[in-house]
Amino acid sequence: MSSAAEFRNILVSLDIDGAVSFWGQLFPGHPVPATREEVLVSMHMARTSASSINFQERAYSHCWLLDHNFPSLLPDPLKPRAERLYPKQVGGVGISVNSKYPVVQRAIHGAMHNAVLETYADGHQDEPEVVKKRMQEARLRERKGLML
Repeated sequence: MSSAAEFRNILVSLDIDGAVSFWGQLFPGHPVPATREEVLVSMHMARTSASSINFQERAYSHCWLLDHNFPSLLPDPLKPRAERLYPKQVGGVGISVNSKYPVVQRAIHGAMHNAVLETYADGHQDEPEVVKKRMQEARLRERKGLML
C-alpha cells in the first residue's frame, strides 16, 4: 500500500496512534504534535481540506473543528451543505419578570440576567438546574432588597 493510501486510511478512521507513528515517516524533519488533541485537530483539518475524503467525513470534521473553536479548511462552497448535515445546537435562557411597576421589572430582570452571566462564567452553561437555581436566588435577593 502506498504511503498516501495508508495516510488516507488513517485520516478516514481518525486513528491517532497510527498518525503519530506514521508522522515521522510522512513528514521527516517536522516536529510531531505534542498531545493527542493536537494530532486530532491536525487530522480533522487535513480531512476538511482533502478532496479524496468522502463529503460526510469532511462535513463532520468541519463541524467538529468549529465546535472546538478551530478554523476549518473546508472550501467555502461546501460549508453550507456541511452545516445542514450537522446542525449546531444552541442553548438559551429565558427571563420573565411579572410586575406592574417597570422599575421593579428592570431591577429583578437585571439581577437575574447578571446571575446567568456569572453562572456561565463559572462554566455551568450546560447545567440548566444550576442556572435556574442561581437565577431564583438572585430574584429573591433583589425582591428582599426592594422590600417586596
